[in-house]
Amino acid sequence: QVRLVETGGGSVPAGGSLRLSCAASTNIYSISCMGWFRQTPASGKEREGVAIISANGRSPYYADSVKGRFTISQDNAKNPLDLQMNSLKPEDTAMYYCAATDSYCGDGYGPLRYYIYNYWGQGTQVTVSS
Repeated sequence: QVRLVETGGGSVPAGGSLRLSCAASTNIYSISCMGWFRQTPASGKEREGVAIISANGRSPYYADSVKGRFTISQDNAKNPLDLQMNSLKPEDTAMYYCAATDSYCGDGYGPLRYYIYNYWGQGTQVTVSS
């Protein structure tokens, strides 16, 4: 069982920056993909994949809406998973969740599918004011 804990949410004006961090309670060597999702009241149960890294060593996967503004990073499997968010927009306002999966996560937009992830953090709120 992998327990994930997010930190770093908050409120910023548009154009500002925030850095989210996700710590895992156990080793994550069995994890195939790990990353960040977000959810708003309007999205219902669906969670939008924001940024994902995979164990296959390929480049990170990003949602089109955050490319060039968000950067996901993790030095190694023992270190927290970080999400640097720059040039924030009001539409980035959401609850952000860290997630991980030990199932096959695929390629292309595959890793951004929230329903393949079986480990989730409790979430951290990000609010961007206009």
